[in-house]
Amino acid sequence: MSGRRPDRHQARSNWRPPTPSHIDLHSHTCRSDGLLTPAQLAADAAAAGITLLAMTDHDTLAGVRELRASGGTPAGLEVLPGIELNSVLNDPGAAGEGEVHVLGIGVDPDDDELEAALAQQRERRRTRFDLMVQRLRQLGLSIDGALEAQQEQRATTDDDALGRPRIARALIACGYATSVEDAFEKHLSMGRPAYVPRLGLNAVESIRAIRKAGGLASLAHFAEAPGHLGFLRELMDAGLNGLEVYYRAYDQGTVGLLKDVAVRLGLVMTGGTDYHGDHERYAEAHAQLYVPDEVADGVRSAVRSAVRQGVARST
Repeated sequence: MSGRRPDRHQARSNWRPPTPSHIDLHSHTCRSDGLLTPAQLAADAAAAGITLLAMTDHDTLAGVRELRASGGTPAGLEVLPGIELNSVLNDPGAAGEGEVHVLGIGVDPDDDELEAALAQQRERRRTRFDLMVQRLRQLGLSIDGALEAQQEQRATTDDDALGRPRIARALIACGYATSVEDAFEKHLSMGRPAYVPRLGLNAVESIRAIRKAGGLASLAHFAEAPGHLGFLRELMDAGLNGLEVYYRAYDQGTVGLLKDVAVRLGLVMTGGTDYHGDHERYAEAHAQLYVPDEVADGVRSAVRSAVRQGVARST
C-alpha cells in the first residue's frame, strides 16, 4: 500500500471535464501550506464558477475563521469549514511515509475538543519543522534567510500549520531546489537526508475527532482503495464515511474504480482540486477538475446527519 498522493501536476490524457465543476471540497490557504489568503482563495474559486468550497487546511481552521471575520465570502459561494489531517498509521509500512490523509468536511469550527486536538497537531508540526530546518543547516543548506523573508511577507501565528512545502519554497529561494517536487525528492521525503518522521494523531483518532465535531470524514487521494477494502472497513469501524473519488490528478479509469468502491461500501463521494498555488492559478487547477453536482447532496446530507446526532448526544 503506497498511499502516495498522485502528482497533481503530471500531464494526464487529453480528457477534459464534460462540464465546469461547481464543487471543490479540498483546498488550502496560506494558513497551512497554500499560498493564497482565505479571501483570495474564496474570490478565485467563485470567479471560476465554484458555488460550494471546503477550505481544508492542514490541522487548522484559522483560514475559515479569518474569512468569516472579514465578511469576505463572495456572493453565491458557500464555504464549508474543513481540515485535512495527516494521520499516522500504526503500521509504518502500511502506506507511503506511514500516513494517510483524512479530510474533515463541515466540521464545527467552534468545537473546543477538536481545536484542542488541532493545537496539539500544530505544535508537533512546529517541532518537526524546526528539526528539518536544523538538519538542512547541518548539511550546509541553511534556509534561515528565506524563512525570515517568508515571515516578513506574512507573519506566522500559533494558529498556522507549518509543513514541508514552506521548507521546500525556502530551498527554492536559496537555489537548493528547482521546484517543490524537486525539494521533496532531494531533501524532504522519507529516506532523504532532512526527513523527520511525523508524530500526531493516528488515522482512527483523526476520524473520530472529525465525526465528533460534526464533520464528514473522507479519505483523501487514496487511489489504492480498490485493493485495500479490508483497510477501509477498519477505518469505517472508526467512523470513516467518505472517500475522495474525484481528484484532479485522477484519470477516468481511477475515478471509475473509486466510485465502485464508494458505492460498494456505502461511502459518501467527495472531490476537489487539493489546490495550493505553487504551480498555477486557481482557474487553471479548476479546469482540470470534475466533481458532479450531485456530490453536494451527499456531503450536505452527511453533515446534517452528523449535526443531528451531535444534538441528540448533548440532550
